[in-house]
Amino acid sequence: MRSLALLTLLLTACATVTAPKRDGVRVAVSFDVAGERGASAEGIADPASGRRVTPDDPVRIASISKLVVAIGVMRLVEQGRLDLDRPVGDWLGYQVENPAFRGQKVTLRQLLGHTSSLRDHDDQYAIPLGGSLRAVLADSASWDPAHGPHAAYFAYANMNFPVVASVMERATGERFDRLMQRLVILPMRLDACFNWPTCTDARVARAIELDQDGKPVKDDLHGRRPACPVQPAADGSCELDRWHAGDNGSLFAPQGGLRISARDLARVGRMLLGQGTIDGARILTPASVAAMIGPAWRYDGRNGSNDGESEGVCAYGLAIHHLASGAPGCADDPEGKNRRWIGHSGDAYGLRSGLWIDRDRGVGVAYFTTGLPADPRRGRSAFTAAEEEAFHRAVNLIGR
Repeated sequence: MRSLALLTLLLTACATVTAPKRDGVRVAVSFDVAGERGASAEGIADPASGRRVTPDDPVRIASISKLVVAIGVMRLVEQGRLDLDRPVGDWLGYQVENPAFRGQKVTLRQLLGHTSSLRDHDDQYAIPLGGSLRAVLADSASWDPAHGPHAAYFAYANMNFPVVASVMERATGERFDRLMQRLVILPMRLDACFNWPTCTDARVARAIELDQDGKPVKDDLHGRRPACPVQPAADGSCELDRWHAGDNGSLFAPQGGLRISARDLARVGRMLLGQGTIDGARILTPASVAAMIGPAWRYDGRNGSNDGESEGVCAYGLAIHHLASGAPGCADDPEGKNRRWIGHSGDAYGLRSGLWIDRDRGVGVAYFTTGLPADPRRGRSAFTAAEEEAFHRAVNLIGR
């Protein structure tokens, strides 16, 4: 019995020693319109192999994806294939209305600006393969019963972006992930993708595993592509030939599924600093950049939600968040220096991320930190302490 007990202790000790560490990673890049100004990366990207992270490794960047999707929308607007103020039902082929506010049509401008009156519940925005956006929109639980789209009432909701992606698909006939590749990722020379199918094998091999509370929760790929890159069908199958343009724009996670490195994320910021141009290539017109930046909405204490995912959002454009807005009672300054950064943050699967530019100084930062618990400690602002630390780390890389 003593021998058995000793063996058990030894095996337990060995397992403890050899278990992969899941401490997360911290990556930051600073930049100006001309290029990179500094970069840092620390931590283990793949605990199973011990591979260390670099600024070029792709991560599921969460809601910063929305900003990149908005760039794709604006490119289609410039081509005359979309209109920000036309009812989206004109493309989808059915009315998109809040059942409590019949006759108030929903537009792309409202969806991109989170004033559409759509609301999240039970992750209904992650529609499985074979499911339909139309059915989700027909559910009254997906809508705010007290505020219609014409109220210009802000409440942050992931559900807006499957609708945006469905409209993009219906306007072009192209699958969302491939469309974003053509419209944004290739023209901007980004080595990125939505949900992996359009990424190269080399990108997949460099994926950063996302861990939460000590367990892998996303992209524990170890060099292998995911068995199913979308939410599987109800029966567990994953036949992508069941895709039909516009039926289910949530499949490739437009609300948060972009896989991109901090270094490539910095290129997105450089394009915004460059008024739509990066390294001599015109991506958007200055007018389109100005429309995205806005802001289209400002918090006045009554015209929006300021809790949940909306907390700390007090000025917003089209998928662009303004920090240090000066709105009364709004804790929206994670840097703590009253600088008017604009961009977007991300929060999912133990990751917190940010892409921010300061147009007054002509500089920007891109960063992410992973391995955080489900409910991380709050900082001085509405952001978490980990985000504030990551923000400061990135700003310190700017230099003079």
